[in-house]
Amino acid sequence: MKKHPELAAAFVANGPRAHWHDQALWFVRTRRDSAVKQIPEWEWLRETASRIKGHTLANLADYLEQFEANATRLGAQVHWARDAAEHNQIVLGILQRHGVARLVKSKSMLTEECHLNPFLERNGVEVVDTDLGERIVQLAGEPPSHIVLPAIHKTKEDVGAVFHKHLHTEEGASDPKYLAEAARQHLRDRFLRADAGLTGVNFAVAETGGFVVCTNEGNADLGVSLPKLHIACMGVEKLIPRARDLGVFLRLLARSATGQPITSYSSHFHGPRPGGELHIVLVDNGRSALLGRAEFRRSLNCIRCGACMNTCPVYRRSGGYSYGAVVPGPIGSILSPASDPAQHASLPFASSLCGSCTDVCPVKIDLHHQLLAWRRELAHHGHLAWSKRYSMKAASVVLRSVTLYRLAGAVARWLVPKLPRFLIYNRFNAWGKQRELPPFPAKSFRHLFKERLQKPGEPAGLSP
Repeated sequence: MKKHPELAAAFVANGPRAHWHDQALWFVRTRRDSAVKQIPEWEWLRETASRIKGHTLANLADYLEQFEANATRLGAQVHWARDAAEHNQIVLGILQRHGVARLVKSKSMLTEECHLNPFLERNGVEVVDTDLGERIVQLAGEPPSHIVLPAIHKTKEDVGAVFHKHLHTEEGASDPKYLAEAARQHLRDRFLRADAGLTGVNFAVAETGGFVVCTNEGNADLGVSLPKLHIACMGVEKLIPRARDLGVFLRLLARSATGQPITSYSSHFHGPRPGGELHIVLVDNGRSALLGRAEFRRSLNCIRCGACMNTCPVYRRSGGYSYGAVVPGPIGSILSPASDPAQHASLPFASSLCGSCTDVCPVKIDLHHQLLAWRRELAHHGHLAWSKRYSMKAASVVLRSVTLYRLAGAVARWLVPKLPRFLIYNRFNAWGKQRELPPFPAKSFRHLFKERLQKPGEPAGLSP
């Protein structure tokens, strides 16, 4: 499998698209910042959410049992899945018992993680993603490139081409209103013909046995209002203890994701509809193992808002597909190596460690610290590329010796500015493909510091 640098190179080769992708996500980030400034208690909400999540994870087994008991009391049927394969078999079994041939599905990153769609399609079930962005990429035969904005990598012209091929819209049409209407008519037909509806879960409440699904299009509501069968799939980390805790997370989620005060639809489900069935599938799929690792446990706080992706300079400039993972960006670069360290060894290095992801995370996950911890972990287990291994060893030798460090600095200041450009920026210097070295100072910090000390009447330091 190709690593992040190779996949990112293909994305940045199209300069205009890469620039457009960067600006589109930065626009979402600025909307988030504007929304946050309107909430004086924002940092209190973040801290409270982090503590609620920490408490829940510390008592997860008890809260899961409480949720199961309360959900069952309300009439839901609760299933437990150890991994993706078991989750898929449970969902298929439910559908087969009800003779379901057509399934409508709202956004669910868990089912993407489990690769549910292709599994069901191989077993004769038609699956229609009803979130507009998800439906666009589904028709295009692609996975989502972002967990909140699945088709953010596509222009309106791209969408027009996809709709012309699959929905028979006018060739070359790219007007958003026209395309949205075509999608509306297409999906309405699928809703009316569906035998069952499947949703993800944003938050599940142990105290009540209910759960909440947040959408901006109302597609989850419509998908489960017409069929009598509703299947809800959730990772075990989506649990919170009390109904009163919901207010904290609902105020954080939409503001962090898109800059909205709240999602257009926050739908609460407590048991099945009259005459219907509700099945809740609780999925582990590696979460318990991650819970047992103290340095990475807080990554389970994630509420899948996508804020870390919208701010990350690497994600914005390399695209979601460059990560080769269901969940891209900073949080995905932590979660993916936990499931397969060898395959995803390049992802923790796809970061500048600037800390912007940590700053915007609504549940205060220390993302850049965890990325750094993964780098150490991967190096310890021999998953580091040879180029990084040997360059780091060389750097270690220099940085551990004062003499070598001073000599290297002096040589670099004298030699590098004199070198022809092609000796520095060539195919052997991957770092220089997108970056320029800063101007080299004439004097070292040590030299400047000594000069300041020698000047009478001036305090030692950098300030004049």
